[in-house]
Amino acid sequence: MTETNFIHRKIGRITWTAYQKHLTREPIIFLPVGALEQHGPHLPMGCDAIFSEEVSLRVAEALNGLVLPPLTYGYKSQARSGGGQLFPGTTSLDGQTLTSMVQDILREVARHGVKRVAVINGHVENQWFLTEGIDLALREAKSNGNQMQIVRCEYWNFTPQDVLESLFEGAFPGVDLEHAALIETSMMLALYPSFVDLDNLPVDAYGQFPNYDSYPQNGHGVPASGVLAPASQSSAEKGNLLINSTVNAMVSALQNEFLIS
Repeated sequence: MTETNFIHRKIGRITWTAYQKHLTREPIIFLPVGALEQHGPHLPMGCDAIFSEEVSLRVAEALNGLVLPPLTYGYKSQARSGGGQLFPGTTSLDGQTLTSMVQDILREVARHGVKRVAVINGHVENQWFLTEGIDLALREAKSNGNQMQIVRCEYWNFTPQDVLESLFEGAFPGVDLEHAALIETSMMLALYPSFVDLDNLPVDAYGQFPNYDSYPQNGHGVPASGVLAPASQSSAEKGNLLINSTVNAMVSALQNEFLIS
């Protein structure tokens, strides 16, 4: 499927009257959240928002849901999962800012009468600030008589283990070290190959970090490219396998959680 197949799922592309009509069937509303963060010399800095939105759109297509415009900024990059704040271009939010943005958006959809929301996270560092925004929004909604149910998830947690094992010649290095590496490069090759600069694919290297974080951030252990694990074995075929298996698993999980038959 191309991006244009999903325009009818994008809340930012439809009229308020069409949105109001959709709400009568109580659809799941998806909120994708990403970041603006370096992703090596070969991938765009907006990867996290691109992936969370594309996964959201495909799951929404399967579940007849709607997708809010993505949040394209996230919490501060950390060395062990994103290379850190020392790279030009990485543009991050304070935790309280991200929490407030999520709370405000969820407050608004609660005002619209929305009952079911899925917050789809594409940036490791966002997790607990999204959780705080959700908690505060639910507290508000409950006091106003709205029993909204919200699921927060990281899309990569839905990729089946056997799929992951099939992609790597060795052991899966883990989500944190996969920053801008095989998984994300393969997904971008499947979704938007023109966004991948294969001529600048970095020489394979691994981030080497101690079991602690040090502040101010100093970048120790981060490869000069900002890519934390090998990306050379990436392919569009692997990307399609990742996306399809992840979407299928997420559809099943949300059907179960929101009691969709």
